[in-house]
Amino acid sequence: MCPINVTMEREGNLHIAQIGTGRVGRPTAYTLLCAELADTLTVCDTKPRLAAAFAEELKHVAASLGLDVEIVACEKDECVAGADVILISAGEPRIAGVQMSRRDLALQNGKIVKYVAEVTSPRNPSAKYIVITNPVDAMAMVCKKYSKADFVVSTGTNLESLRFRSRIAETLGVPVSKVSGWVGGEHGDAAVPLWSTVKVDGKPIDDYAKDEGKPFNKTEVDSYVKLVSKQIVDNIGGTEYGPAASFRDILRAIVNDTGETLSISTPVNLEWISEPVFVGVPLRLGKSVGPTLYKELSIEERKALIEAGKAIYQTYLTSISGMT
Repeated sequence: MCPINVTMEREGNLHIAQIGTGRVGRPTAYTLLCAELADTLTVCDTKPRLAAAFAEELKHVAASLGLDVEIVACEKDECVAGADVILISAGEPRIAGVQMSRRDLALQNGKIVKYVAEVTSPRNPSAKYIVITNPVDAMAMVCKKYSKADFVVSTGTNLESLRFRSRIAETLGVPVSKVSGWVGGEHGDAAVPLWSTVKVDGKPIDDYAKDEGKPFNKTEVDSYVKLVSKQIVDNIGGTEYGPAASFRDILRAIVNDTGETLSISTPVNLEWISEPVFVGVPLRLGKSVGPTLYKELSIEERKALIEAGKAIYQTYLTSISGMT
C-alpha cells in the first residue's frame, strides 16, 4: 500500500521525485533540497527501509536550513504520484576495480528504467523526466519509449563539461570562473570535447594560450575528461558530488526557466536511423528545450557527434533486446 501523502498533489507547489537513493541518488536529493528547489521531495527506493531512513536525514537537513519542505519516502515506484519532475537514478552502478564501460550496464538497467517509466507515467501525467541511470543517453531513450512522456532528457555530457572546464582552468592556471566550454556526444566512451566552444577570459582558447605564452595539451585534457570517473570509482567506490552538482544545475535551469546553456542529451534526428537518438549537444535549457549550438560547431565536431549518436543507438538496441 502506498502512503497516502505520496498520492496527494500540492497545488501551486513544486513536487520533485528522486527514484533510486543509492550512491548517486542520495547526494542528488540532498543537493536539490539545499538548493531550495522543491516544496515536496519524494525519495523512492525498492530496498526495504532505505528511503524511509534517508528521508529522516533529509528532514533534519530541512530543519537546519529552516526549509518547510514536505519529505516523503516510498518503496514502490508506482507510489510516486503528482510529481512535476522525476529523476531516475535507479539501476546498477559500475563496479570499482573492474574494467567496464557504462555501456556494459545497458541490458540490466534497461529493464529497470523500462519498469520505472511504465509504472510512474500513469500517475504523473505532466511530469518532466530527467534520466541519470547509466548508460544514461540510451536509458533516456528507453524512458521516452515506455513512458511516452513529452519531456524526457538525459543528463548527458553536462558533467563532462564541468570536468572539462575544471581541467582547462587547472592546466592554464586560471580561475575556473574564467573558462567556458562544453563537451557533447555520449556520456561515456564517445564523449566529444567541443574545443570550438571554449573561451578563457573571453578569448578562444588557442588565442589565450598563445597570448599568455602558456603551453597547452588538448590531448591530455581529452583523456582526463574520459578517464577521471574511473579513477574516482576505483578509489572512492563511485562518483557522487560532481554528478549531484551537475544534476542540480539541470533541474534548476528547468524549474527556474533560466535558458542557460547546458550540454544535455535530447532527441536528435540522425540520417540512417529510424528514430530520434539522445545525443549530448549544448543547448538553451528552461521549461522547454533548445535551441542548440549544433550549427556553430566545427564540421569535425559535428561528425563526431553523429558517430556518438550511432554508438548510443546501438547501446539502446542492446538495452531493449528481449523486451516486450
